Amino acid sequence: MLVSIPYNKSENILLSIDDELLLGIFEPNEIPSLGAQEALTQALGNGIMTFLEGASNVLVIINDATRPTPTKAMLAALLPCFEQAGISDDNLTLLVATGAHRPVKDGELDQLLGPFKERLSPRLVSHEAKDASSLVRIGVTRNGTPILLNKLLFAYDRIVVTGSVEPHYFAGFTGGRKAFLPGIAGYETIVANHKLAVSDTAHSLALEGNPVHEDMMDALTHIKAPVFSLMTVLDKEQNVVAATGGDIVESFGKAVEIATRVFCVPIPQKADIVVSIAKFPMDINLYQSQKAIDNGALAVKDGGTLILVSACREGIGDQEFADLLGSCSSPDQALQMINKSYKLGYHKAAKMASVCKRMNVMAYTELTEGQVASLFLEPIADLQAALDGAIAEAKSKGIERPSVILLPDGCVTVPSLS
Repeated sequence: MLVSIPYNKSENILLSIDDELLLGIFEPNEIPSLGAQEALTQALGNGIMTFLEGASNVLVIINDATRPTPTKAMLAALLPCFEQAGISDDNLTLLVATGAHRPVKDGELDQLLGPFKERLSPRLVSHEAKDASSLVRIGVTRNGTPILLNKLLFAYDRIVVTGSVEPHYFAGFTGGRKAFLPGIAGYETIVANHKLAVSDTAHSLALEGNPVHEDMMDALTHIKAPVFSLMTVLDKEQNVVAATGGDIVESFGKAVEIATRVFCVPIPQKADIVVSIAKFPMDINLYQSQKAIDNGALAVKDGGTLILVSACREGIGDQEFADLLGSCSSPDQALQMINKSYKLGYHKAAKMASVCKRMNVMAYTELTEGQVASLFLEPIADLQAALDGAIAEAKSKGIERPSVILLPDGCVTVPSLS
């Protein structure tokens, strides 16, 4: 069978896979959609106008360009509501929830704002986690995490949070409360929160008992202004399947239920070889693309092979992450070092080391061979040759018919044994 593999922003790679070996091509499930405009209009309903009554200004929190959130469509639905409520653009601020990521680049404004670029770019502010002057310290979570959030939260009558909800490899799910932590949190807060990701209970789909999620929920209790949440759930083509609106906890909960139906896919068994693709825009760097590794690993037998496909357009993406793994000679040594001292990015390193300890991980990227090898990954220049080689290697170990699973959208596809 010839399969077209998405790569980079608009490329495709043809991959030949023996039908007899292919267990399946597993993608997020097909869920009927109302369409973006209707879904967003229904989610806003009459609730948004009631929410805006008496407001003189509004802070809108939006995702950065590394997320597939349909911010343009959400703004198209929200702006008429603001106008109807008498909120002028001068009394509107868009705060980009960059977390610990870099600020938004000018070239990304079209992706974020679309037809509203000229109108709204003067009203856009990128959160900067290390800018102490932009933060306020407001409390501590049950896990001891200091809560520092962007002080703009306390300068507006109303807060509107936008986002998209899909499984997240240590927060359980994206969206909702993540807009605040890590979205607009201080670096100190993000580090302490992400340190909790090394916990065994911090994994994809897990909310109850997940200390990372608990931290995020605790941060919400310190926000005084009324919050309206507009969450979307996207399908495999990144079209809006559904949208939820209203109270942030209720809106997030409803979106989680829908996202579970979309992204969790049953597989008949684990495979000897899994090919997991990080699609644009999640292929921006290896740090973001690791979601495809973590999800793909769920479908790989112990001792099997995982092949990551990601352009990694902007390199590795986190120097602390790269420095830690690069300084260690083995996954075991990396895990030992992480247990002794933690820095932001080490949670990613811990997950990476754990996966590489359990299986062979190859990577087809635009990174140099040295960069890839320093992360305990095997660099590959020819995807077809790598797959054929992995099959041959499995056969040499006595596996007569090595099984193969393909995840075309590995960052947002969570395999589960049926």
